[in-house]
Amino acid sequence: MNKFLLSALAAIACLCAAGTAAAQAWPTKQPIKLIAVFPPGGSVDQVARILSQPLQAQLGQTVIVENKGGASGSIGAAFVAQSPADGYTFAVVFDSHAVNPALIPNLPYDTKKDLAAISLIGTAAMTLATPAASEFKAFGDVVAALKADKGVSYGTIGNGSLAHLAMTLLGKGNNLNWQHVPYKGGGPMMQDAVGGHVPLVIGSVFVVKPHIDSGRVRPLAVTTSKRSPELPNVPTLAELGYGQFDAPAWWAVLAPAKTPPEIIARMNAEINKAIQSPDVAKKLQAQGINVIGGTPEIARVFIEKQVDIWGKVVKDYGIKAD
Repeated sequence: MNKFLLSALAAIACLCAAGTAAAQAWPTKQPIKLIAVFPPGGSVDQVARILSQPLQAQLGQTVIVENKGGASGSIGAAFVAQSPADGYTFAVVFDSHAVNPALIPNLPYDTKKDLAAISLIGTAAMTLATPAASEFKAFGDVVAALKADKGVSYGTIGNGSLAHLAMTLLGKGNNLNWQHVPYKGGGPMMQDAVGGHVPLVIGSVFVVKPHIDSGRVRPLAVTTSKRSPELPNVPTLAELGYGQFDAPAWWAVLAPAKTPPEIIARMNAEINKAIQSPDVAKKLQAQGINVIGGTPEIARVFIEKQVDIWGKVVKDYGIKAD
């Protein structure tokens, strides 16, 4: 064995030893940051804050939630992708994370290569709803109006959102020629729905359900393959005859790609422990989230599948961001 090969092997051994030592010392070095990739007040922020409290107790280390919103979550994701892979910076992302690679030109990171999946926190149905005074009593009424060439528009939280893509896929696949009205978030969208200014809206249970509970909007269908536990009387689009239609909202925790596997495994275990506790599970379910958890591999496979599905929709139908 020549001296150059020996030197290379020695260098690799030193790097491995350093990585192992860092993993063993984790998380004693410094506070952990959960980067919520959307502004305060929304579901991503809520999920990050719900997770931070039990993780802090379990890890014996301060866990800070830091909001880095903008560009559909890609600014925060880029920050984490470019952060040191030492287990002290994680991203809490939303379903837009899977859409961004196809929607945003020159994304400053590779979604599949530069970020490592830690945990799939959960999924939630998106709900298609109409103002309480609307003529639409069921989803079939919407279809009938469209077939009669009556103009029907629907609101979402913005161009390129998962709701926009889901409605595009549903419409193009079933000759439903509705018109998209993009809003700057769930608040303005629901305000217009309550006021009767837009005939349909689609958003996560987190956004829509409070207005269903108050009687100001009426749910017509949910976008997941199974009914939402929070809206057990609302049919799925699949039940209504639209094949295997399944478009869930989702939340996940990610880390920089080169984070040591020991830290990934430990953080995954701690998140699973947190979300399986009755108190935390109840808080997440109150946000309309069906808790999932599981291994990092489960999260990786799920996210990459979402990237592929919605990337194709963006490409096939020429969808553009705002």
